[in-house]
Amino acid sequence: MAECRDPLDELDAGLADLDAAGLTRRRRIVTTPCRPEAGLADRSAPVLAFCSNDYLGLAAEPALASAAARAAARWGVGSGASHLVSGHTAAHEALEARLAAFVGMDDALYFSTGYMANIGVMPALVGRGDAIFADKVNHASLVDGALLSRAELIRYPHCSLAALEARLAASTAPRKLIVTDSVFSMDGDLAPLPQLLALAEAHQAWLLVDDAHGFGVLGPQGRGSLAHFGLTSPRLILMGTLGKAAGVAGAFVAGHHSVIEWLVNTSRSYIFTTGAPPLLAETLLTALDLIEHGDARRAHLAALIARFKAGLTLTRWQLLPSDTPIQPLVIGDNHEALAVSRALDAEGLWVPAIRPPTVPKGAARLRITLSAAHSFEQVDRLVATLKRLEARHP
Repeated sequence: MAECRDPLDELDAGLADLDAAGLTRRRRIVTTPCRPEAGLADRSAPVLAFCSNDYLGLAAEPALASAAARAAARWGVGSGASHLVSGHTAAHEALEARLAAFVGMDDALYFSTGYMANIGVMPALVGRGDAIFADKVNHASLVDGALLSRAELIRYPHCSLAALEARLAASTAPRKLIVTDSVFSMDGDLAPLPQLLALAEAHQAWLLVDDAHGFGVLGPQGRGSLAHFGLTSPRLILMGTLGKAAGVAGAFVAGHHSVIEWLVNTSRSYIFTTGAPPLLAETLLTALDLIEHGDARRAHLAALIARFKAGLTLTRWQLLPSDTPIQPLVIGDNHEALAVSRALDAEGLWVPAIRPPTVPKGAARLRITLSAAHSFEQVDRLVATLKRLEARHP
């Protein structure tokens, strides 16, 4: 008979193992609005942050704070019920119509979070006996959504079209769904969306694109990755988040009218939860205006990205340069990545270390993210400090 272990002892042993492997995660308490100069409870002086997903610098935008205050005065702070009971307000309806038009889709559905959107879409579209084809470095929410669907999960090597095509051709599943990030959150690179759509159409499959890190940044007027590539198709389903470039909170799924109507009736993470506060939906209408008219912000962001990539010349650590705000710097070892992050922190720069299981073993990294709220001088400071630290760390 197996010996029973005290459950708390087991948890403590597991936590000790995480710490020994350099995998312990701890939160830091932020005491200021989301902006490059961040106040932290554990520091007396502000730090310069390169870690948020506030790509356009809208999270602390005064126009959004004012819009939220007006919306709160009108709507209060809660929706009171799920969308299908009494929690779907005129603000939600207006936001969904605006989002659909903005990304060029028939309809859109507003979810409370991107995680809820991803775990809600896949189980609604496919199930037992069906197949999901997923890039191996997809976001965790896409992995969890696939597992919840109970469909067969078939993963293909990162951005390998040949491998995906072979797996699609070999599948006899009656329903097929290809799932990919548009911009991969830990590498910053773009998925080959035109080729993925061609494969989806050739094999009668859906293509679900998670545009969390492309919406607001890529495409004309920030309309996202599908607009960036000029893609339209009834087989396309787009998920976008609204707490990154949009600066507020929530997410949406956009697609053909029948797809959205099906999700309203079958997506469990939409049906069985209280609707998001209507004040957020109304605030997001202002955020969409700022995104649409935000070419100057995107131009400045692009200039920052180019300056960072041109300036950061390293000999041992590996920069994975991208054309997006995500600029990963691969250190390799978990403990060294933590040490470099702490050394940056000591100099007033906040760049967290990302370690397994978020990234593969041996690929611990600093995930540097740039924002239109940063200045050239701030980026230059980060570049100079990283160069000096690499020379110091053997």
